[in-house]
Amino acid sequence: QVQVVESGGGLVQAGGSLRLSCTASGLTFNDYRMGWFRQAPGKEREAVSCISWNGGSTYYADSVKGRYTISRENAKNTLYLEMNKLNPEDTAMYYCAAGRGSGSVCAERYYRYWGQGTQVTVSS
Repeated sequence: QVQVVESGGGLVQAGGSLRLSCTASGLTFNDYRMGWFRQAPGKEREAVSCISWNGGSTYYADSVKGRYTISRENAKNTLYLEMNKLNPEDTAMYYCAAGRGSGSVCAERYYRYWGQGTQVTVSS
């Protein structure tokens, strides 16, 4: 049984930082591209950042480029998202997802397994 579990969300002031983690079990982590998606209240879920199986290819949404860094540690089946210079528009539920295959394509339809999400709230 595949499980994807996010952690690290919380309340932070504007300009602050957070590091999200995601652990996936029940799958061969190296076989999967991984991604972070987010959904703000009243909005559709959007892609934030994705990474290929070996970290060699990454994707960032324009809204987070230069502020967020995605990385993975395959030996620990863990995905990370380092978020800096946070602003209130970053407030959302952040979801981790796993999709079998190569590349860092960052569309939801390429991701089969999803976590329950971790809430990030940025106060102004």
